Amino acid sequence: MEKMEILSSLRITKTVLAILSLVLLSNIRVQAQGILLLPSQKPSQRETRVIQIGEGATTNAHDSMLKFVNSSSFPNRETFPRGFLFGAGTSAPQIEGGSHEGGRGLGIFDEIYSGADKFDTKIEHYTRYKKDVQKLKILGVNSYRFSISWNRVIPDGTLKGGINKEGINFYNNLINELLNNGIEPFVTILHLDYPLALQKKFGGFSNHSNVKHFKDYSELLFKTYGDRVKHWTTFNEPEVQAVFEAVYNVGKLSTDPCPTTKICTEVYTKLHNFLIAHAMASKLYKSKFQAIQEGEIGLVISSESYFPYSSKLEDVDAAQRLTDFTWGWVLEPLFHGDYPQIMRKLVGKRLPKFTKNEKEMLKGSIDFIGINYYTSHFVRHEPNRTKVTGGYFDALANTEDINAEGKTLGYLDQYGGRYVYPEGLYNFLLYIKKKYKNPKIYITENGIPSIKIPNPLKDKHRIAFITAHINATKTAIDDGVNVRGYFAWAAFDTFDFKDGYSHNMGLYHVDFNDCLKRIPTDTAKWYKKYLTRDLKE
Repeated sequence: MEKMEILSSLRITKTVLAILSLVLLSNIRVQAQGILLLPSQKPSQRETRVIQIGEGATTNAHDSMLKFVNSSSFPNRETFPRGFLFGAGTSAPQIEGGSHEGGRGLGIFDEIYSGADKFDTKIEHYTRYKKDVQKLKILGVNSYRFSISWNRVIPDGTLKGGINKEGINFYNNLINELLNNGIEPFVTILHLDYPLALQKKFGGFSNHSNVKHFKDYSELLFKTYGDRVKHWTTFNEPEVQAVFEAVYNVGKLSTDPCPTTKICTEVYTKLHNFLIAHAMASKLYKSKFQAIQEGEIGLVISSESYFPYSSKLEDVDAAQRLTDFTWGWVLEPLFHGDYPQIMRKLVGKRLPKFTKNEKEMLKGSIDFIGINYYTSHFVRHEPNRTKVTGGYFDALANTEDINAEGKTLGYLDQYGGRYVYPEGLYNFLLYIKKKYKNPKIYITENGIPSIKIPNPLKDKHRIAFITAHINATKTAIDDGVNVRGYFAWAAFDTFDFKDGYSHNMGLYHVDFNDCLKRIPTDTAKWYKKYLTRDLKE
């Protein structure tokens, strides 16, 4: 999901340039690929420059990165809009631990990942949160994105089953600790995991009854923490969660034959219920709490920019189609009250319908969009659904890392194992601005792992990644996009739902061989200097 360009408004200090020169001296040969705009996009003057970058050229990773950052100096923190949030993020199921402490009930992930590497304890944030907040303070962030564990505050998922006061107190204490240290809480209500009891009793979000329980849970949070929490997101990547549960059938929670037949139904039902649950919680917040608490509520999506595999019309259409089946699947109902027309056409009766009241409730139910961005892909038309990979079978499209001309989007980071393409973030932000009339946006996740480096503390490739994406963010802001915050992922090493602790995503590395000691990586030190305005010329 990433690449680079010469953007006249980007600024980079000599210090950062020196770092980048050291970071990216690998001689991996890659193809620099120019932007291909989606059919709905008309190139602005800036976008035209992007299209021209690297067309037909061969370069190495070092040159490719410098094409994006070396035209002028790196943007100072002061050049971002007033009140801009610079933060870092985590989620409860990835760092808290304490699986059987403090009255916590089991979540679906406790069953899915039973016996997985350090899953029960994780990094013991539940007992170490005060020290972790101090690490955040040292880092210099003014906001921290985290999630609340539904099963920690309502163990069986229902108010009838009882509220866990120890869980309530934990988050009270965490929120107060953050605020006492000048850090704004940015809270996700549901980050993928929810009470196992709801799955056992009702089949999870395949059952519409969970909508009411989510609303009750949300109301408890608004009542309890809303006097201090001013930024709420209902769901983190609901479209990914629906695919994760119903298509990939991780944890064997689904009975839908879709993984075999490639004809899916439950995935659409789950996302449908996620959206209605979001809308009901949002309506409740806006009608009962927002005026008094003066906060905002939104939803987080996973964002990849999709570009045609070739100039053929079928591939251009496939890129737009996959866009509609991923972001459009969530955003179209939130802005226009219904799913994209192409989904109605290709999914047919398997795609649920909203009632008139639900459509009205969905429209305008977000004050902002949170986007999680990591990389981008080419998209190739695939007419045979049985050959479609990635879970979006009805989209009739496959993603590719290399296009028909043998070119890539950006460069393959040898230490992070991903293609780095910050232009994809820039283009995604402009696409959202144009399509949805410039809504407020927070970049709620952005980062790259450290996989193939001998010392996880020496992660200069991540400095290059974050630098380039902050640059892309600022350039989008300069071009009128309403971005209000940037959160690096992750604050601490987290349990990855696919790779456990092997990916080292934290600004603070956690040493499992030394009493879970939190150690700042080179990226953490750089981020601290940037946020505390200590980068030297």
